Amino acid sequence: MFSLIYITTPSEAEAKEIAHSLLDERLIASANIIPGAVSLYRWKGENVETAECVLIAKTREALTAAAIKRAEEMHSYECPGILVLPVQAGNRTYLDWITCETADLK
Repeated sequence: MFSLIYITTPSEAEAKEIAHSLLDERLIASANIIPGAVSLYRWKGENVETAECVLIAKTREALTAAAIKRAEEMHSYECPGILVLPVQAGNRTYLDWITCETADLK
């Protein structure tokens, strides 16, 4: 019923821009931005090491597709690192708050 959306970005500024947009559109209830991540990955046949920022957004499962689509539209990467992690349990008051702060589906 709830999800965490894990997004890597090249900068804190881009993470904030995406988070603010998702919040304004009520696609997420909150976000954590964690600067200073070191990412290691293969890209176009090469090993790459780069500094990135991690954005973790909290939302309802029903809004994840719309949130991902919006984040992809705003993201500067050719292949944005976006993953959805299901929330199996949590503080009921917090989960109710996520429901209240996100958009109703029409």
